[in-house]
Amino acid sequence: MAREPKRLDRLFESNRASPSPPAACRIVDTRLPVSSDGPPAPYALGVTWPETEDELIAVQERLAQETPEPWMSPSRPYAIGGCFVCFPRGKHGVGSAGDPGWAAAVVFEGARVVARGAVRGEAGAPYQAGLLALREGKLLETAVRALGVMPDVLLVDATGRDHPRRAGLALHLGAVLGIPTVGVTHRPLVAQGEWPPDDPGARSELELDGEVVGFWLRTRAGTRPLAVHAAWRTDPETAAAVVLAALAGRRAPEPLRLARTLARTARAES
Repeated sequence: MAREPKRLDRLFESNRASPSPPAACRIVDTRLPVSSDGPPAPYALGVTWPETEDELIAVQERLAQETPEPWMSPSRPYAIGGCFVCFPRGKHGVGSAGDPGWAAAVVFEGARVVARGAVRGEAGAPYQAGLLALREGKLLETAVRALGVMPDVLLVDATGRDHPRRAGLALHLGAVLGIPTVGVTHRPLVAQGEWPPDDPGARSELELDGEVVGFWLRTRAGTRPLAVHAAWRTDPETAAAVVLAALAGRRAPEPLRLARTLARTARAES
């Protein structure tokens, strides 16, 4: 018997760690005005999303030179968010501008989901390594802003300082939203480093031109380590600490894992 697909309103029913029901999930069409339950975070540095490759490269070079105040994870419990975007299944190649896309964002406080939502919209460009912001940036920003609440730090399925111009999408998104970010990917973009031992919490440096820009981080024994990236207002040490704090027994940090599930569920229901 075929399994019944997950529905957005059932998605978190099995989250037994949550002592109270999570916030309601909304799906927003990005072609319509997006409302929120509170004022959006201000744009940082006047940074938005360029429309062309040359414009994006110029913004990345500028962002790489910025020195915002470093964010350190507080000793108190803090809110960790995650965001993820997906595109239609079955398509091959680099895609194109106008591809339909579904982005989702989630915010956790401890083990409790306090905000979650998904948006649907369109890709801004085909995929190009080092230029992912053209394709996904606006969708991810809209998903996070549509929540009406901002996390203390945001996990992004993209790189940060591990980038030819030291300003990947995870860093760029943090600058646009005005919140600290950490990149989490399956592999580095241009940085290199050996895998750490097969012990939970083990890590090894990812270097780019002699600079440590992140870590390979073993989040679960017997599985491939994750590449964890310094991004907006975070250094490699802080990035690794945030990811470890967001684990819930699985390989991927929980806010990012649930954002991925929510985006794919929104796609399946479209």
